[in-house]
Amino acid sequence: MGADGKKPYIIAVIIQVIYTGMFVVSKGAFNQGMNTYVFIFYRQAAASLLLLPLAILLERKNARSLSFRLLLKLFLFALIGTTFSLNVYNVSLKFTSATVGSATSNSMPVVTFFIALLLRMEVVKPRSPSGIAKLTGVALCLAGVLLIAFYVGPSLNPVNHHRALATAHADGDTTRGTWIKGTFLMVLANVTWSLWIVLQAALLKEYPNKLLVTATQCVFSAVQCFFVALVAERDFSRWQLRFDVSLLAVLYTGFVVTGVSYYLQAWCADMKGPVFLAVWNPLCFVFTIFSSSFFLGEIVHLGSILGGILLVGGLYSVLWGKSRENRIAPCGEMNVIDGAEEERSAKDEKDERGDQEKGDMKQHDKAVVISPVEQV
Repeated sequence: MGADGKKPYIIAVIIQVIYTGMFVVSKGAFNQGMNTYVFIFYRQAAASLLLLPLAILLERKNARSLSFRLLLKLFLFALIGTTFSLNVYNVSLKFTSATVGSATSNSMPVVTFFIALLLRMEVVKPRSPSGIAKLTGVALCLAGVLLIAFYVGPSLNPVNHHRALATAHADGDTTRGTWIKGTFLMVLANVTWSLWIVLQAALLKEYPNKLLVTATQCVFSAVQCFFVALVAERDFSRWQLRFDVSLLAVLYTGFVVTGVSYYLQAWCADMKGPVFLAVWNPLCFVFTIFSSSFFLGEIVHLGSILGGILLVGGLYSVLWGKSRENRIAPCGEMNVIDGAEEERSAKDEKDERGDQEKGDMKQHDKAVVISPVEQV
């Protein structure tokens, strides 16, 4: 494998390192006492400062094609996928740990598949190997979440007892009820984010300008998050950013995560496909276990690790089912293609066969060639 062939693998690891940093510095800022709603506003504002000039510079001509209907749709998508999802997610991160946040992120591809299934954008054949793998993945993810929420288990001592990111609140202050509530809030955040991914895919088919769509939603979410933060935190002394982990978290998540990692993900997905990126997600879970323990002095419990392993198993089960399905589809064993092509019914196929038979009535002595779809 040459240097160019290794690039996607190196980039995939870098992306997971970036997300590990996001979990650690965000949790550090919340432990320091930063309001989660104010943090999201600053993060989205920083991301808007990065993306908006790029969108104006590169997509100035296309901006005129943004109709009022499309702007309204972008506003609603920003409300669901960013404002609501990120605010709930960061509250849940404050209630739990960076390790749990990283572990549950592995459930997002599975949750996205489940939502697409409910919206009839995915098809599952329960008796086929791919269908069994997908359903098993959903069950493993559910088991992993329940294990994290209700089973603590023995604790593992921190790697470093001298915290590099000094925090004011210890993890031991979290009560059991708060932990359970935080875990399920994290699942809710992942569900809404996955719903946003499904809706975003449909939106990009209607308006395929990714930079303009992303920048517009980012600006909308910054405005929305400002009003949410204004209601949640009216003491403006707590809005002040100091030269500590809080400022680091805002700059890191706003510029590095939104700017650098999003670009790297787009490049990597273009080179190897989205499944390639998802396969590397568990690496972030492993990195976060050690990083949160080292930098935050976080106490990692066996329940979180076992639950994370189940979530990773669910992720790989769904990915395997999807990849097998995609390999089989061209051979005619399944008709599962994104979009409306998935919804061809048996009746349509029967009608097509009838038409074909009528057209070939006079040539019955010739061999009949059945199309791949008709071999089902």
